[in-house]
Amino acid sequence: MKRRRAIGEVSLSALEDQWQRDATAAAIAGARGVVREGGPIPPGTPVGRLSDTEWGWIVAAILFGWISTRAQQATAENHDTERTSRTTVLDPQPWDIGAVAAILPELADSCADIVDWSKPLAQMPRDMIIEFLLKAMPLIRKAQIARDVSDKGVTRSSRADVIARQANAAAGGPLMTGDEWNDEIGI
Repeated sequence: MKRRRAIGEVSLSALEDQWQRDATAAAIAGARGVVREGGPIPPGTPVGRLSDTEWGWIVAAILFGWISTRAQQATAENHDTERTSRTTVLDPQPWDIGAVAAILPELADSCADIVDWSKPLAQMPRDMIIEFLLKAMPLIRKAQIARDVSDKGVTRSSRADVIARQANAAAGGPLMTGDEWNDEIGI
């Protein structure tokens, strides 16, 4: 028998859908914050005339809006921030696309003697496609495991330290990250 929800009881999928809508709204608000009167990009600027820097501002505002809302969700629901910020309703997941893209050079090298790339996929023998996929699967699994077990993750990469140092220096501060201020003074 299907369990009936009491009136006013919210399903987990409805809560997740709301968080997704809130993250999307925050991303859009971030982009709109960049394109406004007095903002870095005046409203009405044709999209085709945006510079790479201006596109970067828009993309950064979108990402920051999305990630901040997903981090808020993780905190509210006591979940892992990294996994929560990576969860989307897209299929395939962008994180899976990235893992697959990372293995393409190694896959091409390991399949050079297996696959005849001059033929369209529909004309390749079935056994060739099977062997190709069997070579691809362990490489993809390895990439996904490396992605998922990293202790650095997306938000704690060493690249973030470089960016933090550059931002501090650009603002006239020291070339240090915030966590370096917590080091003990060796007296």
